[in-house]
Amino acid sequence: MTWSTTTDAAPTGAGPLGDALSQLDAALAHLGLNGGTRQMLATPRRELAVSIPLRRDDGSIAVYTGYRVQHNFSRGPAKGGLRFASNVDLDEVRALAMWMTWKCALVDVPYGGAKGGIAIDPRTHSLPELERVTRRYTSEILPIIGPTKDIPAPDIGTNEQTMAWIMDTYSAAVGHTVPGVVTGKPLSLGGSLGRAAATSRGVAHIALMAMTSRGVDPEHATAVVQGFGKVGRDAARFLSAAGVRIIAVSDVDGAIYDERGLDIARLSDHADRHGTVAGFEGTEAIDPASILTLDVDLAVPAAVEGVLTGANADHVQARIIVEGANGPTTREADAILADKGVLVVPDILANAGGVVVSYFEWVQANQAWQWSEADVNQRLEEKMTTAWHAVVGYAGAHSLSYREAATALAVQRVTDAHRLRGLYP
Repeated sequence: MTWSTTTDAAPTGAGPLGDALSQLDAALAHLGLNGGTRQMLATPRRELAVSIPLRRDDGSIAVYTGYRVQHNFSRGPAKGGLRFASNVDLDEVRALAMWMTWKCALVDVPYGGAKGGIAIDPRTHSLPELERVTRRYTSEILPIIGPTKDIPAPDIGTNEQTMAWIMDTYSAAVGHTVPGVVTGKPLSLGGSLGRAAATSRGVAHIALMAMTSRGVDPEHATAVVQGFGKVGRDAARFLSAAGVRIIAVSDVDGAIYDERGLDIARLSDHADRHGTVAGFEGTEAIDPASILTLDVDLAVPAAVEGVLTGANADHVQARIIVEGANGPTTREADAILADKGVLVVPDILANAGGVVVSYFEWVQANQAWQWSEADVNQRLEEKMTTAWHAVVGYAGAHSLSYREAATALAVQRVTDAHRLRGLYP
């Protein structure tokens, strides 16, 4: 077990962490904040790296590395997802934790940012193996999580079953059931109605407002969605229901295209049966790398970070990009897209629906009460709409991009909270 509270995350570099720090620096420069503030906001408050031994089903032993990074506590307990992916590393988790801090502040929920990950490919492990990994990871990070400390949630490679295992492991350790230790739980264990599709619903709300702001009629608009998992699938469903013609979708195994528009309900059934969108009847297989450069009104990168880069941004033809994934656009791509006049709606706004409804779930757990799905969805729409107008107004008033405006607003709110609390001792 390795603890760190003084990690030097301040220098900018490559990859997601470099992008996150570059965005922070731009916000601090705009706000006129000093170097001490920069060091505080660039450095995670707490990091934990753990070794996770696993006895596999065949009796062999494998050892994986897990992380939990708590970036900031100034506005409340830390909050952030847990991902299982073979390429997880500490810098990625640091970046994601920082973006969670800004996301929570931007949509005004009383959390700081955190993130966790295990460097494991869940597709190559059985369900019992994943349960053992999850429970061991939970036992290792147990001292720093809890309903008033740090509340994990699902992310790439994890789901409501993963959250159930975490809740049970934590509850067994403390001697009583603690539903509020995680969000994204099954409904039967205190999960919230509307939580499963919340990130996607928020992406759709923001996308529709973005299209309206640019004079694009959703009922005559075309779109592509990269990723057909937790976020992309339901985002495509909601956009399609609003009249948007989804002409291409991709996942880790392939990409499909139909200029007439995809039947998202039938495509979902196909993906459930075959585990991929590839091979969907009546569609054309295309290069997955080309999906974000197709000639459409709207592109929704909803898979992983770093997919819009300096290498492909100049080929983007979409008028609007709404970031369903965390960090899909590198800083080089941001500059190119700005020069091209492409509207980029940043991740900390576009995909904040998940943390908004996670907050609602946490509140319901604390109250031992369940809201109706209609109530959850209405409150989600109100939060997303308020945040959208705040970003649009700030960007217009200060001649900033939406990413610059969103980050500046969030950084200001976190800095204000820190200033009011003071520096201890």
